[in-house]
Amino acid sequence: MDRGKYNSLMTNSKDYVFIIFGLMLYAFGFTAFILPHKIVIGGMAGVGTLVYFATNGLISVGVTSYVLNLVLLAMAYKIVGRKFVLRTIFGVTIVSFGIGFLESVFMSLGHPIIPDRVVSVVLGAMLCGIGVGTAFNHNGSSGGTDIIAAMVSKVSNVSIGRTMIYVDMCIVSASLLLPFDGTFEQRVEARVPTMVYGFMVTLIVSYVCDMLINTNRQAAQFIIFSPKWEEIADRINSEAHRGCTVLDGEGWYSKQNIKILLVFSRKIEAVTIFRIIKSVDENAFVTQGAVNGVYGKGFDKVKIRMKKPKAPKAIDAEVTGESKEMRQVRRSNKEE
Repeated sequence: MDRGKYNSLMTNSKDYVFIIFGLMLYAFGFTAFILPHKIVIGGMAGVGTLVYFATNGLISVGVTSYVLNLVLLAMAYKIVGRKFVLRTIFGVTIVSFGIGFLESVFMSLGHPIIPDRVVSVVLGAMLCGIGVGTAFNHNGSSGGTDIIAAMVSKVSNVSIGRTMIYVDMCIVSASLLLPFDGTFEQRVEARVPTMVYGFMVTLIVSYVCDMLINTNRQAAQFIIFSPKWEEIADRINSEAHRGCTVLDGEGWYSKQNIKILLVFSRKIEAVTIFRIIKSVDENAFVTQGAVNGVYGKGFDKVKIRMKKPKAPKAIDAEVTGESKEMRQVRRSNKEE
């Protein structure tokens, strides 16, 4: 096995290890610190929590979230593509297995590990955010509202982060509909504090995850200076599946002509491009800049409604000097 294939195999293995670690950390934070306090969070785990408490623990959170994720992936297959679906199935399987296993461990205790609800919720949300961010940083996905956000982003300019917040807020609000013995006023009085904790978890998870990686439409721009620019460009094309633009430049100190690579990629793909550059030329001079959005082939489409052209105004006869008889003759000629 040559060195390139060996490095690629080791890199992929490392990514899968971190994806598994991140998703298991998410499952641990959710089942150990959030679920025992009967708090509904966002995502398919939140829908699974609704079903879990509605059935008095008969249907596991992991089972519900896994089934719903598979249904969403089947719906999104033609929209988001085969690569996204296969990668997400792996993440969904890991996180559902982790939740299903750890749920039976921590819920069987009969009491939360940390009795203080605020401390427990904040700690669990931070662990969930770190876990999801770690998985995303290594090209992994936990499924859930990520799938819905990916579908929405294909047909509108609404950011992925905003879509996830909207969907998660709806799921958390649905906890008001859980079975409750008492009047509607008593139901609201009992459920609203729990909903507030659910909103708090959703925002903390989003914030912590965003601290690790940018999940919005931000992209990265690379400017690469290297004598091995051809090999770097070929590998970025074949491995990262991104285009490269070759620019002509001149080093003012050396007075030599050089080639400059200009590359645009999504934020999550920046790690892959850096790995390619480092494996080809460790001494390459590279700059990376944040780009708010990249639109065009291979990236996003500009989805805006164009204004309809206004109908041309009628020309005033007094301005043109055209008489009434002449206008009638012109109309009759058009009709003929």
